[in-house]
Amino acid sequence: MSELVARTGRHQQRYENGYRLVAGCVPFRYKSSNVDSSSAKIVEVLMINSPSGPGLLFPKGGWENDETVEEAAAREAVEEAGVRGDLMDFLGYYEFRSKTHQDEFSPEGLCRAAMFALFVKEELELWPEQSTRNRSWLALSEALKSLRHAWMRDALECFCKWHEDKLVNGTKG
Repeated sequence: MSELVARTGRHQQRYENGYRLVAGCVPFRYKSSNVDSSSAKIVEVLMINSPSGPGLLFPKGGWENDETVEEAAAREAVEEAGVRGDLMDFLGYYEFRSKTHQDEFSPEGLCRAAMFALFVKEELELWPEQSTRNRSWLALSEALKSLRHAWMRDALECFCKWHEDKLVNGTKG
């Protein structure tokens, strides 16, 4: 197997109406709870630290010209969090301002992120950004308190509603 390497540079970056287009995901898994005989499944989400400051994040990054938005979201999950899995449903678009990604195409650092739910099937021992990223599995309540950005809290709240709807309709991932 060839070594995984994170993409760098901005020459393939997509822009639309002054926004840098970004793709990301809310990686999740089920953890069995053996508290009672029903062995309910608890949802946990995977979060990563930011090398540039406090608080936790979901994997996300630039959507490039040579890939679909789904491919970009899956690639970012591998590069930043070292996980692979099944991309489930689209959670929505989230707009935010990036202080670190201001450039000639988006001088104000405006970004629009397409976020997906990702059911994690594999955690890699080695991944491209492991030297600058730590990953943590958190219960939903802890994750909501730990997120660095308000727009990511909105995405997690959308994930919670999506997941609840899946359980009610009996179509659990």
